[in-house]
Amino acid sequence: MISVEERNKLILKLPPEERRKALALVKESEERLHFNQWETYKPYKKQKEFHNCPARERLFSAGNQLGKTYAGGMEVAYHLTGLYPDWWTGKRFPKNKPIKAWVSGDSGESTRDNPQRILCGNIGDWGAGTIPKNLLGKKSMARGVPDLIDNFAVKHVSGKNSQVFFKSYGKGREKWQGETVDLIWFDEEPPPDVYSEGVTRTNKVLGPNIVTFTPLKGMSEVVFRFYDENNQSPDREIIQMTIWDVVEEGGHYDKKQAQQIIDAYPEHEKEARAEGKPMLGSGRIFPITEDSIKIDNDYQVPSYWPQLMAMDFGWGDHPTACIKGAWNREADRLILTEEYRRREPTDIVSIHSSAIRAMGGTDIPIAWPHDGKMGNKYDGTEVSQMYRDQGLYMLEEHATFDQGGFGVEPSIQRCYERMKTGRLMIMSHLTMLFDEIRMYHRKDGKVVNVRDDLIAAMRYLEMMLRFAEVVSNRFDGEQETIYADDHDRSAISGY
Repeated sequence: MISVEERNKLILKLPPEERRKALALVKESEERLHFNQWETYKPYKKQKEFHNCPARERLFSAGNQLGKTYAGGMEVAYHLTGLYPDWWTGKRFPKNKPIKAWVSGDSGESTRDNPQRILCGNIGDWGAGTIPKNLLGKKSMARGVPDLIDNFAVKHVSGKNSQVFFKSYGKGREKWQGETVDLIWFDEEPPPDVYSEGVTRTNKVLGPNIVTFTPLKGMSEVVFRFYDENNQSPDREIIQMTIWDVVEEGGHYDKKQAQQIIDAYPEHEKEARAEGKPMLGSGRIFPITEDSIKIDNDYQVPSYWPQLMAMDFGWGDHPTACIKGAWNREADRLILTEEYRRREPTDIVSIHSSAIRAMGGTDIPIAWPHDGKMGNKYDGTEVSQMYRDQGLYMLEEHATFDQGGFGVEPSIQRCYERMKTGRLMIMSHLTMLFDEIRMYHRKDGKVVNVRDDLIAAMRYLEMMLRFAEVVSNRFDGEQETIYADDHDRSAISGY
């Protein structure tokens, strides 16, 4: 395929009559594409994953200017017309049923400038959006906001018309009550009460609720609805798209452009604006990039490094969690190598013990918190002893600093200092821990103790590193424990 510049040069070389015909064909082709954008829509992998996801509630959490709103507009256009591309495997409405959709934004102005523009085109360029111009029907204008449409019709494959109504969050939940609709598109993050009311409007037909935004408000109630593993269902899914997904597919940014864009963002906004990860801003407890603490899975931890594990016991809605780490004593560098987190309706010690044994929990010492001294409600046995009875190598006493005490804030600060100085690294497959670190934040100055189970285990492990032991394999297959203080330190070096 030749470039536009090369095409124009060839046209200029034609005789006058042929040149006029060629220019007319070019104009006709450009106009057709301008008013029929599906001919040029080739979704990125993440956009296609979003479209084809079967979940009723779908959050497309993506960085700025990556195509999340455009993807939302293309999907709404497909549903409104009943015309789906060949690659489509997602939700389809019946061909004989036109739909009623609500499309919404934060305010009347932002609804006009974003989803309305994407669907219908810019002001004065009606039909230059994701819905082909020849399928757009009659429209009615809204009051109070210049050029804002209240509703419009779209020709459906059945021969009838689908109907679109624009709404905004600013008018409150009351304006979202009463009606039944087939589909709702939330462009930009809605307040939780508006989102809940919107989902309710689609209950009768179990229609899709699609949400597209960059999560600049952090771990809000709406975002947490999609991240909360205790509130998950097949009808709720999050698809995250980063600027590097675009680069990898040879998209509208190359590697150099992507890095320039990222470098221009404030440090605490980089992950949200470039990668679609919820931003916690100044309230984030570990304000550090993941790449700076991530180590490749293929890194081989020397067998002579002392190891330690740590547990956080599950209570109520909190899962049981366990972290395993290896310590380069000479460099005082800790690498976290394995993770476990699971919630049971009741804390089933045998299930957790089995998983932790598989991580090496019978030979590697395990640190645990002070609440492990509590007796269980059945026979009063201490929780730490229950795990000890399962054969796990539980340390004798709960986790404390070497000088005494076990405060949360000092422990957080110690872990953060290690992260900043490269002395706490995490293997890249520990995705649950990375998720917790990303969301760990303060509200009104206080630590929010939600989804922090692996972080708690990490704190206990760092606190008790002095009890780490080296476990090496003997030639006869048995395990030999070598205490770190007895090992030839001259053989230990940094990685």
